[in-house]
Amino acid sequence: MKFLRNLLAAILGCIIAFGIVFIMFLVFASLLSSSEETVSVKENSVLELQLQQPISDYVGDNALDPFAGGLFEQNQGLDEILQAIAVAKDDDDIKGISINNNFIMAGLAQTQAIRRALKEFKESGKFIYTYGDFYMQKDYYLASVADSVFLNPVGVLDFRGLSSEVLFFKDLQEKTGVKMEVIRHGKYKSAVEPFIANEMSEANRTQIKELIGSLWGSMIDEISEGRNISQENLNIIADTLGGRSPEIALKSGLIDAIAFYDQYEQKLKKALGVTADKELNVVHLSDYVIRSNKKTLKKGKNKVAVVFAQGEILYGEGGPDVIGQGIINEAIIKAREDEDVKAIVLRVNSPGGSALTSDIIWREVELTKQVKPVVVSMGNVAASGGYYIAAGADKIFAEPTTITGSIGVFGTIPNMAGLAEDIGINAEQVGTNKNSVEYSLFEPLDEGFKAVVQEGIESTYKTFLQRVAQGRGISMAEADSLAQGRVWSGVDAQRLGLVDELGNLEAAIAEAAEMAELEEYGIKKFPKYKSGLERFMEDLGGASAKLKAKIIEDEIGTEAYSILKEVNQAMNQKGIQARMPFVLDIK
Repeated sequence: MKFLRNLLAAILGCIIAFGIVFIMFLVFASLLSSSEETVSVKENSVLELQLQQPISDYVGDNALDPFAGGLFEQNQGLDEILQAIAVAKDDDDIKGISINNNFIMAGLAQTQAIRRALKEFKESGKFIYTYGDFYMQKDYYLASVADSVFLNPVGVLDFRGLSSEVLFFKDLQEKTGVKMEVIRHGKYKSAVEPFIANEMSEANRTQIKELIGSLWGSMIDEISEGRNISQENLNIIADTLGGRSPEIALKSGLIDAIAFYDQYEQKLKKALGVTADKELNVVHLSDYVIRSNKKTLKKGKNKVAVVFAQGEILYGEGGPDVIGQGIINEAIIKAREDEDVKAIVLRVNSPGGSALTSDIIWREVELTKQVKPVVVSMGNVAASGGYYIAAGADKIFAEPTTITGSIGVFGTIPNMAGLAEDIGINAEQVGTNKNSVEYSLFEPLDEGFKAVVQEGIESTYKTFLQRVAQGRGISMAEADSLAQGRVWSGVDAQRLGLVDELGNLEAAIAEAAEMAELEEYGIKKFPKYKSGLERFMEDLGGASAKLKAKIIEDEIGTEAYSILKEVNQAMNQKGIQARMPFVLDIK
């Protein structure tokens, strides 16, 4: 009895202690995130960019939320990064930018947007230096905008051109008895190809080669300008691995100097006019974002609303990394009904997903453009369902490196009939009508059921084409010639008429303002996601599942875990899909 009493007392004490610590933690986090005084920028400072956290287009913080940002956020917002660079350009205390040893976790279009902002910063007369222990290709693409590029004496610079790898699972299915039944429309709709073949089709190989060729062309065009090396020579450098060692990279002109980090700091001091024995004033991007968020670069009672739609498209509410009709349509309606909002920009960064959800969002865009101008800005990817929700806009902007198009649909149905037979499972069905037993996981796919699904696929594809033809002002035949599930770069999409202009989010906002005849205007962002505290509490609730996933990843390795996730995602797709034709891992 005494033991139980002591045990309960110990448990109660732990609960009380945890509660006190947690409350103190919340108070500390609130003070940290809401206090402007925590960020001070000294005169003659350098802004340090370390972009080592995943970058989302938008993290959706409410500026009035005391728990927004701070310790709760794991992602960096592209909008906040670009805002910080723009504010630093006119900040007299900031004399230059140091890009320090990134392993940038952003898409190519996001990286291009940051690079463009840095170029504008440099054009103001301030300097940009960059240092790396290693540069992956995307890191170097960003670094090439700098005045001077430095590399560690034992560092690595990867510059070899782009490639992509697609995994095929047909033999695995035959060996395990678990397979994906696939029904599709579209010559290039090869999202399901890994489940029905052992090698890449010529159609898929063609589109991947042309896509990554176009993306590489956009990259080396800007690198050529930044480094004053011709595109022809850059391709020769890539073919000969002309950055494989610091000495060779220096000789190739990819970098300006080989230096240890302390030597790099001396270069920064010299650029700032600071003597070697003085302290270098450095302000980190994460801190400067808090300061820059207080600045309003665009002002006015009239507003242009920016609605961020980012992530996979799934039926339901949605969230920061998932596009659902709930949260997106609510945001569009709020912007439409807000009297201060005169135009709307829909920022799309999505590989697609549910065709039904895409059409529901498309309809809300159609209703909205009858009231106010709607312009789409495409991010890294606006393909398939991502293009679907964009197709009806008054005008569409894409980055040169945006991946878009993929106008096509498919369905995948998991089937375990082979495995069931191997391990001795026999499933028997009983129904009241001819078609009441729709489908069984344990029985071979019935041709009658397949015909019904194929009919749905064809109907959805036809509807998709109608949306595209109507939005782009072309015939169904023309839409079909650009469709068939094929993906395009932003450059090719603009040439083909799938997008109107090449430009970033700022260009899309400026176009929306012009369409609404606004000279002065502010920006209003939607949606507002759950607060940092709410998401933190949800993360605590899901900690067990995340821990299990982390344990599995650590045990089998990151690449094997990514394959497992890909297969699991395919097994759990519901309904007809308007989705990217393959998992594009560009290296």
